[in-house]
Amino acid sequence: MDWLSLPSGLRWVEVGCGTGALTESILKHADPGSMTGTEPSKGFINMARGRIHDKRAVFKSCDATSIPLKDAEADVLVAGLVLNFVPDKQPALQEMCRVLQPGGTVACYVWDYSGEMQLMRYFRNAVTELFPDGADHDEGKQFPIFNPGPMKDLFRDARLQAVEVRALDAPTMFVDFDDSWSPYLNC
Repeated sequence: MDWLSLPSGLRWVEVGCGTGALTESILKHADPGSMTGTEPSKGFINMARGRIHDKRAVFKSCDATSIPLKDAEADVLVAGLVLNFVPDKQPALQEMCRVLQPGGTVACYVWDYSGEMQLMRYFRNAVTELFPDGADHDEGKQFPIFNPGPMKDLFRDARLQAVEVRALDAPTMFVDFDDSWSPYLNC
């Protein structure tokens, strides 16, 4: 939120709100006038509705290519950890731009699977070394677009202006080894 540095009272839309974690952060730190979370998973939408009871927030079920809002109805559109799950990114970005007010802000973030998401990188490198046939499951290879150059091109191809791509480092703390390792047991 600090990087965006936007005024309060704006109309925010989150594409792929999941369980509402980013929505909750926006409501707490950005002081939006309204907040619309969209999500294709009914289970996630229900969880977000159950967690967030702020009257500024509404949740709508849809995918990234069919946002149920009018043209230019939003001032800010965000998508956190979503673009890698969108099969056809350009139509989704065009739809995001459609609902955005001219001069509005689009902000997306994704994991850096091939670089600085170090724990995942070390894990995938070890898996590939031990099981070379598993290399195709490496997210760094599955999502090559999520590097600074290709990301910038993706947004420019969608005719977004003043495109800036940068790393946002978020340290991850674990209680102990089991806390860090147990999520991989289901991979």
